[in-house]
Amino acid sequence: MKPTFSLRLRIFNLNCWGIPFLSKCRADRVKRLGDFLNMESFDLALLEEVWSEQDFQYLRQKLLPTYPAAHYFRSGIIGSGLCVFSKHPIQEFTQHVFTLNGYPYMIHHGDWFCGKAVGLLVLHLSGLVLNAYVTHLHAEYSRQKDIYLAHRVAQAWELAQFIHHTSKKADVVLLCGDLNLHPKDLGCRLLKEWTGLHDAYLETRDFKGSEEGCTMVPENCYVNQRELEQFPLGIRIDYVLYKAVSGLYISCKTLKTTTGSDPHSGTPLSDHEALMATLCVRHSPPQHDTSPTRGPAERSPLINVLREAWTELDQGMAQARWWVTISGYVIGLGLLLLVLLCALAAGGGIKEIAILLWTPSVGLVLGAGAFYLFHVQEAKGLCRARAELQHVLGRAREAQDLGPESQQALLLGQQEGEQS
Repeated sequence: MKPTFSLRLRIFNLNCWGIPFLSKCRADRVKRLGDFLNMESFDLALLEEVWSEQDFQYLRQKLLPTYPAAHYFRSGIIGSGLCVFSKHPIQEFTQHVFTLNGYPYMIHHGDWFCGKAVGLLVLHLSGLVLNAYVTHLHAEYSRQKDIYLAHRVAQAWELAQFIHHTSKKADVVLLCGDLNLHPKDLGCRLLKEWTGLHDAYLETRDFKGSEEGCTMVPENCYVNQRELEQFPLGIRIDYVLYKAVSGLYISCKTLKTTTGSDPHSGTPLSDHEALMATLCVRHSPPQHDTSPTRGPAERSPLINVLREAWTELDQGMAQARWWVTISGYVIGLGLLLLVLLCALAAGGGIKEIAILLWTPSVGLVLGAGAFYLFHVQEAKGLCRARAELQHVLGRAREAQDLGPESQQALLLGQQEGEQS
């Protein structure tokens, strides 16, 4: 690689809010999105909430001259909603569907039916290997009483682990998507600390867009204003995150967001704001060292956030096991009722009433059984994530007890995917 090597990447990310029959002006917004992407000619366009495969196929045909490579990530009942369009050939792609993704009986939220996931593309650009990830985590429906917090923390950990284990041969790592996490939320801090990814909004020196980089703003006519009552400026839940291996330096030259309207027509492209980043990859790092220095393992932000995540998953697992116990009792009572009804029907005493109660009793047992099986699966998923966190924390404690060399070994293990 030449010492003067430089690579520029223009990235576009948008949660498209493309729910068939529910999202307002969906067809018009998809058409205008295609026009905008063709006009801007980004290197990569990463989209979320493209729930209709027909919308993807429409965009694929419209964008084919500018973005010859594209992929739609399929999962779940409705789909992941994730898709990508690239000016460059896609060498490989795969995806990982999150183990936990809400509750099937919360039908009005719908996340469980979507199959939330993370998609991975591998691109070869100017001799470099770029791993580009696109994702969409579970929504937060109530900040005061967040019943999905443990699931989002588990998803953030799965996402971090997926990136950690699949990016070891990559020179540059890029993650875009709707994380449904505020910058200081536990899941966001966990993801950044474990992967070492940098936040484009915090790193760029040239930002233009909505105040504080918010990606859901009250000026957007499609936004539910009640969701932003506590946040007069809006919220920042969509991200462009990146990192490069040692020997390479990556920086965000510019970052732009839309500000509640389409840059050209004035009508919003979505209820979210689009992110447009220009990333520069260079061979030589800058003169100053921008990498954060960690203190002892006990005071390390990584250790602290791992402990917080372990505690949250532990609480979520206790809650799941409580539901398992309750549903087990309901199953037992339902079976006992069925036996009693069978005895009454056989004795001929109140046969008509027994037959009348049979169907709802069977429904009760089947419903409780489904409830039981789902929460058993939830408890196992949370237990698995907690065990992984416990292992990492154990290594950290060993490093703390054994001294600075072991602490350095821990950090090297964490960053092994960044080494060339």
